[in-house]
Amino acid sequence: MTTPNRSSGRSPRHNRGSRLPLTPETEPTRPLNVTIDVESFDSPDAKRLIAALDDQLATRYAPSQMFGRNLKPEHLVDGQGLFLVARVDGRATGCGAVRRLDESTAEIKRMYVEPAFRGKGIARLILEQLESAARNLGVRRLVLETGVHQHEAIRLYRRDGFTVLPCWGGYAGSATSLCFEKLMDPQ
Repeated sequence: MTTPNRSSGRSPRHNRGSRLPLTPETEPTRPLNVTIDVESFDSPDAKRLIAALDDQLATRYAPSQMFGRNLKPEHLVDGQGLFLVARVDGRATGCGAVRRLDESTAEIKRMYVEPAFRGKGIARLILEQLESAARNLGVRRLVLETGVHQHEAIRLYRRDGFTVLPCWGGYAGSATSLCFEKLMDPQ
């Protein structure tokens, strides 16, 4: 029988030695082993991450207000764009794409990080790599659309120097869209 700890009223086994299983949420802070690589938009990991993104967006927006599906694999071939997958210790945890819209402009699409890995700088790393890829495409302006209910994404884009602009194309007139741009310095 365990005797109660007189100072707290709890048994000693609850005061020391009890541990939660280590998960991304409970693991002590440590440097993450993050890699980010170009991957096929049709790869199994890309499909899983995109499905998770779409599932999450479906909890916040009506189907008519979800624009991610307008990115197609053909938008990312022949030097027109690319899709990146971020991995933590080999596990696919985030993604993003960039596609050329015209000679001077590219669009960031499908930015996502699994909830358990948010707040660890992974989205910022993906965004940095997408900006670098856009420079390699020869563009000087990045644009993107995000939803008004994605506060964490809005903070990320603003911190990275994106500014609000009127929405264009299919995003124009969408009450739940917020559009941004960033003018990039040449390489």
